[in-house]
Amino acid sequence: MTVRLFGIPACDTVKKARVWLDQAGVAYEFVDLRQPPIAPEQVAIWYSALGCALVNTRSTTYRQLTAAEREQITKGDSLPVLLRHPTLIKRPVLQRGQEFNCGFSAATYQSLFSQN
Repeated sequence: MTVRLFGIPACDTVKKARVWLDQAGVAYEFVDLRQPPIAPEQVAIWYSALGCALVNTRSTTYRQLTAAEREQITKGDSLPVLLRHPTLIKRPVLQRGQEFNCGFSAATYQSLFSQN
């Protein structure tokens, strides 16, 4: 099963996820979200799988959004805002086959990779 990890190399959470995957011996492909910029179609796939969980409401970018953009997110229409502000994507995004997960938790990764 193909495993891809999407993130920004300097992000601390992405670094933790990469260390976990390396220590667990999980083969994966790392994809930098900025080089080249992530395709809107990919963000749409993630959004259809993860919904508003894909939005990092703790980010600096989120705090800098306009009131209208925050309201749009609150109403559950986050995709257009994510496409305008890709740094709002909660990182890392883990793709395991056709399954997606965003953010990092060692317990979650352990659960995901202990399954068949």
